[in-house]
Amino acid sequence: MILFALETSCDETSAAVVRDGRVLANVVSSQIKLHAEYGGVVPELAAREQLRNLAPVTRRALHEAQTTAAGLDAVAATRGPGLPGALMVGCKAAQALAFALRKPFLGIHHHEAHLYSPWIAGDPLSADLESFQPNISLIVSGGHTMLVHVEAELKHRLLGATLDDAAGECFDKVAKLIGLPYPGGPAMDRLAEGGNSKAFHFPRPMMDQPNDDFSFSGLKTAVRYFLRGHPEILDGAQRVRDLCASVQAAIVETLVNKPVRAARRLGVRWVTGSGGVTCNRALRKELAAACEQNALRLRLAEKSLCTDNAAMIGILAERKLAQGVSLTDVEAEIVPNWPMDQSPDLPGDAPRPHQSAINR
Repeated sequence: MILFALETSCDETSAAVVRDGRVLANVVSSQIKLHAEYGGVVPELAAREQLRNLAPVTRRALHEAQTTAAGLDAVAATRGPGLPGALMVGCKAAQALAFALRKPFLGIHHHEAHLYSPWIAGDPLSADLESFQPNISLIVSGGHTMLVHVEAELKHRLLGATLDDAAGECFDKVAKLIGLPYPGGPAMDRLAEGGNSKAFHFPRPMMDQPNDDFSFSGLKTAVRYFLRGHPEILDGAQRVRDLCASVQAAIVETLVNKPVRAARRLGVRWVTGSGGVTCNRALRKELAAACEQNALRLRLAEKSLCTDNAAMIGILAERKLAQGVSLTDVEAEIVPNWPMDQSPDLPGDAPRPHQSAINR
């Protein structure tokens, strides 16, 4: 089966083609340069750029996969959560394509797809779900930070999530306080490499509480007040590197502690990680060290698949179709605030008559 997938939940426009677990093409167009001027993603601009980039990204993906629209057997797209305008572009385009081709359509939960990105690896990229194991999955990005118990393939439950700012948002806001360009997370990561992570102490929010939730707004506020009382720190290059390293250490320690603790509590032997912040070098290093120390196996998404991409959407859609998951109607609406733990059987998921089978 050849499946075409679109991902347009925020500021990346991505198209992918997958066949029998192999990623034939995964094209991603980023809007970072556009939004850098504003210090963050502007929803209206993101939706406009999604419209601008959709056609060329689609054409390139089909070309790289050496196929055409007529050769597709199914279509999938991110249905939620995400920015409404951006989601609308990709989801409605995919639904229109499925309707025109009279092929099955599946709307995918963006975060659920992240759960499977650590199991996509190799060159060329292929789904390694034959070796899939129950795991504690950390999804950490600019908009979301959550901990999920993946009990079996296509079966998961949310353990905890951020109560306010996401980890990536904290990185970006602190970077803005320091005067670093957007996106601030990668900039802080680079500066922190040459800094002393013990130079300054910042709080580890909720790390010692027994639940699996996260909170990063307090850390951001702590940095704000610290800089208000010590503005001279920003005048020294080494002191800025020390500040970046110290803030990063607070975020990373919190992110590492919770999944390891949850894995031990639930008797799970695997930990996985995905989302844009998983590209952070300190997080990858410390999470690997903590898992080794606790006799846990770790599987992190490849850096090319940490940020939003259609490959993970397509792989998950393919697995769902293979296991007989209900199709999504081509007139179903997007779900911008789709909760991670909500049943996928949303109103409007029932397929139209011509979608009752993959091959017609």
